[in-house]
Amino acid sequence: MKLRIVSPAAFAALASAVLLAAPVLAQEAAKPALALGASAPMKSAKMKGVDGKDASISDVEGKKGTLVIFTCNACPYAKAWEERIVALGNEYATKGVGVIAINSNDPAIVADDSYEVMQKRAAERKMGFPYVVDATSEVARAFGATRTPEAFLFDASGKLVYHGAVDDNHKEPEKVEKRYLKDALAAVAGGAAVPVAETKAIGCSIKFKKQA
Repeated sequence: MKLRIVSPAAFAALASAVLLAAPVLAQEAAKPALALGASAPMKSAKMKGVDGKDASISDVEGKKGTLVIFTCNACPYAKAWEERIVALGNEYATKGVGVIAINSNDPAIVADDSYEVMQKRAAERKMGFPYVVDATSEVARAFGATRTPEAFLFDASGKLVYHGAVDDNHKEPEKVEKRYLKDALAAVAGGAAVPVAETKAIGCSIKFKKQA
């Protein structure tokens, strides 16, 4: 086996590239996920919905609680969970829980995350709650969200009581054993304690828009 000898100049260039990339990577990973018990950040930030109207988290707050879920159009995980997310959102929107779905992905990276595709998906799935564009990805950054989908559920007092995945099986709905989000929503709607407060959000990485 031949060993490739790297010249000092080439090694220096590689090291420099790694060092230059490090701050960018750290910038996206620096913000931890919102802690349990915290209030929703950037609640008044207006985001364009698929109906052409602007909406904020404050606009959709419910008397029983509020569900903020970061999702998108293109991610296989988001697609697999999409029907369940919409069903839960539509159901609990009628039970005093405000619901808003947020797409923070940069459509320049993945074309299917465009506004037009969002409108199509919302219509196809009959979403009865706002599906909005986080135009700068700043809302996702403020939440410390990193995955699609990733759920943040707040109780009637506005405190985070559940953060994480929809359930334990994105591929096979009929084989789901742990319905994390559904159980949390039921608890919040009933004024009870959430049985499981935090799980690992599994999905595609959010394709953040570059910061100015």
